[in-house]
Amino acid sequence: MRRVTIDPITRLEGHGKIDLFLDAEGDVAEAYFQVPELRGFESFCVGRLAEEMPVITNRICGVCPEAHHMASVKAFDVTPPPAALKIRELVYATFFVADHTTHFYALGGPDLIVGPDAPAAERNLLGVVRKAGLELGRQVIATRARCHQVIERLGGRGIHPAAGLPGGWSKAVTEAVRVEVEAAARANVAFALTTLELFRGLVLDDPTWRAELGSDLYHHRTYYMGTVDPAGRVNFYDGTIRVIDPDGRELLRFPARDYAQHVAERTEPWSYLKFPYLRAIGWRGFVDGVESGVYCATPLARLNVATGMATPLAQQHFERFFAFFGGRPVHHRLATHWARLVELLYAAERMLELATDPEITSPEVRVLPAGGARPGPAVGSVEAPRGTLLHRYEADARGVLTHVDLVVGTTHNHAPIAMSIKRAAERLIRGGRIEPGLLNRIEMAFRLYDPCLSCATHALPGQMPLEVRVRSAAGEVLHTVRRGVP
Repeated sequence: MRRVTIDPITRLEGHGKIDLFLDAEGDVAEAYFQVPELRGFESFCVGRLAEEMPVITNRICGVCPEAHHMASVKAFDVTPPPAALKIRELVYATFFVADHTTHFYALGGPDLIVGPDAPAAERNLLGVVRKAGLELGRQVIATRARCHQVIERLGGRGIHPAAGLPGGWSKAVTEAVRVEVEAAARANVAFALTTLELFRGLVLDDPTWRAELGSDLYHHRTYYMGTVDPAGRVNFYDGTIRVIDPDGRELLRFPARDYAQHVAERTEPWSYLKFPYLRAIGWRGFVDGVESGVYCATPLARLNVATGMATPLAQQHFERFFAFFGGRPVHHRLATHWARLVELLYAAERMLELATDPEITSPEVRVLPAGGARPGPAVGSVEAPRGTLLHRYEADARGVLTHVDLVVGTTHNHAPIAMSIKRAAERLIRGGRIEPGLLNRIEMAFRLYDPCLSCATHALPGQMPLEVRVRSAAGEVLHTVRRGVP
């Protein structure tokens, strides 16, 4: 066996590596997607007061602290006033606009816009700006800036919000702030439409990319999971969790509090990240199909499980999305990038709806929990950009936590990520010869999921070095590909 290592993998949150094992003919025999960091957040939360969790868990990650903040405050069994619910969802929709913008333009999108085989130094936000224009670059920066300003105004802090409380929100929205947020929301809707038009022009209208979107290179027939509202439409903040099979038939629909009845987790010796699967189907290994309990929880999954979008413009693009592929569900994983942009538009529209809701400025924003905020056991859930996010807490009579379970979006998608990497490697590597562009195409197999691996550690800006060495069974170096290595 020959071993090919991609370490580190790039343009993601956290740290990971890929080990590929080639047979005597130089074809891929096995692939391992490894997360070499220990994630011990659940353990060191035990012993803390339950009330502290909304401001502790949003330190898990600097990319999506809002998701953990919202899931945590929802874990307390206290119904907030209507205005507080709307403020929470308003902040959350704003966060989704910022996060999806970041992924498309800085992480996954450069592969589509600049090209997967372009020089590594060009596959980044600056390369996107060079390809799409300086004005677009200004819009990207402005969108992120105004979204973070809204989150800071409403959430108390720009990166780790603190305004969410058991039973509501810490402060009301003034009319002056509402007007400011409405202006930001209108600008976000325009930006989302611009981004979808860019995607159409550079990807959908390109014959090569059209063929790539419909190819089997990143194709898997799995189950899909996502949160839907009572009408079955996509909802990021609240609803029931729906699961469909690879043919689009509903398998499950359940409240978040029942997730442990339907989702089990498996461990493997090469990774610190668990592998969830559906209990009703069982674990059959890293394979897809109706008999495998592997499922996916991504923007693509959310569109697949939903009947539609709850806002008019996003609904139009939802319909165009499925018309392009000729039906549903869509199993072409590269389509996740497109699905993410449909969600970007929905989040911007929903932000505008909430910012113009007269009730958003009501001073009634909190109901104090009777007897203190002591969940036990209790579950809070939202749809994070990367997938369904679940927080489960158990506490003693004093409100001190005795057990914490956090299932994040990337965890749900761990098995599909591993499968996508292996499929891409199997189809791209033949005869042991590896060109630099092939390395990036293999990395594209995980970038489309937008993984957040460590929920604590972040890569520094700039080029990360990579060296791949192909060795013989005797350990002799047969071929070396270097990227950013002196």
